[in-house]
Amino acid sequence: MTANVGIPVGRKLAKEAYKALKGQDLVLEKEIAKVLGQKGHGIEDMDVDIMIAVGGDGTILRALQKNRAPVLGINAGDLGFLTEIPCNEVKQGIERVLRGDYILDERTKLKSTINGKRVQDATNEAVVHTAHIAKIRHFKVYVDDELAIEVKADGIIIATPTGSTCYAMSVGAPMLDPRIEGLIIAPMAPFKFAGRPTVVPAKSDIRVEMVHPKPCVLVCDGQEEIKLSGSEKLDFTVSEEKARFISFGRSFYTKARMKLMDGTC
Repeated sequence: MTANVGIPVGRKLAKEAYKALKGQDLVLEKEIAKVLGQKGHGIEDMDVDIMIAVGGDGTILRALQKNRAPVLGINAGDLGFLTEIPCNEVKQGIERVLRGDYILDERTKLKSTINGKRVQDATNEAVVHTAHIAKIRHFKVYVDDELAIEVKADGIIIATPTGSTCYAMSVGAPMLDPRIEGLIIAPMAPFKFAGRPTVVPAKSDIRVEMVHPKPCVLVCDGQEEIKLSGSEKLDFTVSEEKARFISFGRSFYTKARMKLMDGTC
């Protein structure tokens, strides 16, 4: 189990989950282990069948980056679009999982390389962003070696269908049903109206170049920032790895309606 222990509700719900899992073979990440007075491990070293992540979407994305186990999300955040168990149903949700009453939902992940060197895969998106506030960059985006977008903007988002309800949506990109095999290219605050979000086939090879090399950063799923000089070759393709979620079967549309429109957890 991993948890966002930096917020009181995260610690509270993690304790509830720990109690509900009494008698199970439970492995704890170091931070939550300290709170519970138990032995902990690095999340990348945890050999588990299911990773329980207590927190918001950031906690889940971190777990998916650092461990290959399917993730069960318990919502301790505001929205928690990727979470499955509401904050008031921790005991019931865990009991359901222990009964085997769940399905495994596999999602597309994004592979990112810098000059051919692979960095962490992303479940939501990879973002190429200016390194300085209020300084736009001139980007060229190629799809299968053909120039698709040329725009001056704050950055470029490459998003999976899962990520279509996150950062990409905030800049005007469409929501994609996770069953769609596609990727989104979304310029951030484009200088020209023509710089609109574009959906491309999942098998595409997307390359992002800067016309005049200047400092930028690459961020995958909101985690570590990788500094760029601006002259690097950045490529994005669908990963051979999958993001796996423990799901109780709520459809994408039900979840979108509840969380994005009704605001329920």
